[in-house]
Amino acid sequence: MNRMEQHLIKNTILVNEGKQTPTDILIRNGRIEKIAPNISVAGSVHEIDGSGLLTLPGVIDDQVHFREPGLTHKASIYTESKAAVAGGVTTFMEMPNTFPPAFTQDLLEDKYKIGANTSLANYSFFMGTSNSNIEEVLKTNEKKNDICGVKIFMGSSTGNILVDNPLQLEKVFSGVEVLIATHCESEAVMSENYKLIKQEKEELTAADHPRIKNEEACFESSFLAIQYAKKHGSRLHVLHISTEKELQLFTNMVPLTEKRITAEACVHHLHFTSNDYERLGNLIKCNPAIKDPHHKDAIWKAVLDDRIDVIATDHAPHTWQEKNEPYEHAHAGLPLVQHSLSIMLYYVQQGRMDIETLVRKMSHAVADCFQIQDRGYVREGYYADLVMVNMNRATTVSKENILYKCAWSPLEGFEFPASIERTFVNGHLVFNKGEFNENQKGMRLRFNRS
Repeated sequence: MNRMEQHLIKNTILVNEGKQTPTDILIRNGRIEKIAPNISVAGSVHEIDGSGLLTLPGVIDDQVHFREPGLTHKASIYTESKAAVAGGVTTFMEMPNTFPPAFTQDLLEDKYKIGANTSLANYSFFMGTSNSNIEEVLKTNEKKNDICGVKIFMGSSTGNILVDNPLQLEKVFSGVEVLIATHCESEAVMSENYKLIKQEKEELTAADHPRIKNEEACFESSFLAIQYAKKHGSRLHVLHISTEKELQLFTNMVPLTEKRITAEACVHHLHFTSNDYERLGNLIKCNPAIKDPHHKDAIWKAVLDDRIDVIATDHAPHTWQEKNEPYEHAHAGLPLVQHSLSIMLYYVQQGRMDIETLVRKMSHAVADCFQIQDRGYVREGYYADLVMVNMNRATTVSKENILYKCAWSPLEGFEFPASIERTFVNGHLVFNKGEFNENQKGMRLRFNRS
C-alpha cells in the first residue's frame, strides 16, 4: 500500500448510515482519519473539491464471475476489476465456477494470488462445492476470517459443479461454519418444463427462457436450501431472487445482523422484465431468468421492506459470439459490474428508492451480511473505500466507454442521469474522471467471525 498518498475531500455531501451530511474527509495511510466540517491539514495533502458531489461508501458486490483462471477469453480479474472501480464498486466476491473450478484449497489460493497481483478492487473468492469434495470444503472452517463463504450451485449448471446429491448437501449444511451462498433452481422442474415446451415448438427463443426456468423451479430449490439451513442452523445467503413466490420464504422481522437466512436481489432483475426479450433476446438470457413484470415489482417491494437484504450484480460476461448463438446454445449471463451503481442511482432519481437505502443495500448491508472487517461504512479508522458521484451529469453507455473485456452491454444506449466521478480503494485514488492510477492493487478481505 502506498502510505504516502493523502487526500482531503472538501465540501462534499456524505451519504452514510442513513444520513446526508455536509463534511470534509481526510484520508491517510489507506484509511479514513477524520470526518468533520472544515478540516485543515498542515503539510502536503492532495485536496479535492467535493462541491456539488455526493460521497458514498464504495459498493461491495457479493456475486461476480470474473472468469479467471481458464476462461480469460471472456474476462479476467484485471479487466473486470477495472470496470468495477470505474463504476464505483470497490470490493467484489467472486464465484468458483472458473476452469478449473475452485474445488480445493490450493486452487482457491491460486485465485487469491491472481487477485493480489492484478485486481484494482478489493477481493474475496468463494470456495466451490461438488458432489465429491466435502473434505476440501470443510477445510474452509479453518479460514473463516479469510474467505467470504462457500458456494453451492443447486441448479442451472453442468458437470460436477452442480450439487444435487442429498447426502452431499447434508454434509455441507451440517458441517460448514461460514456463510453458504446458493444458486437455487430445481433441475428436475426445469427439465420437465423444457420437455413440455419442446413439444410445442422445435426452435426455442430467449422468450422461452423464463418459461423453462420458471417460478416453481426457483421456489422449490430455494425452499429446499432453507429447509437444510434451518435443520442444521446454517448461515445461508440465497442469491439472485427472481420470483414473487420465493419472497414468502424470507423475513423482515429480524435485524440483519441477527438473521441466519438472508437474500440478494440483482440489478438486472430490478431493471429488466420479460418484455425486454423481444428487443434484447439472448443478451439478457441469464440464470435465474428475467421474468414477467409482476416479479420485478415484487422484488422491488421486498428490497424496500428488507425481506431482501442486499443488491448485487451476478456479473457474468460472455463474448459477443457466445451470446449470439441460437438460444439453446447461447451462454447465460450479463456483464453489469461497471453499471450497477449507475442503474440504482437512476432509480433514486426516478423516486423509486432514496439514496440512503441504496447505500445501505449496496454497501452497509453487504458488510454486515458477510461480517467484513473495517469496510462498507464511512467511519474514522475504516479503510477509505469511497465513490464520489455527480447526480447532475448524465452519462450514456456506449462501446467507447464500456470497459468489460467482452466489450458489450445490454445497457448500450441507455442514458444515466448521474456519473461516477472518483473511486478510492484503500485510500488510493484509482479512478479519477475517466483516468486510472493502477500503481496500487486492492486487498484481500478479512472477516470478523468468531
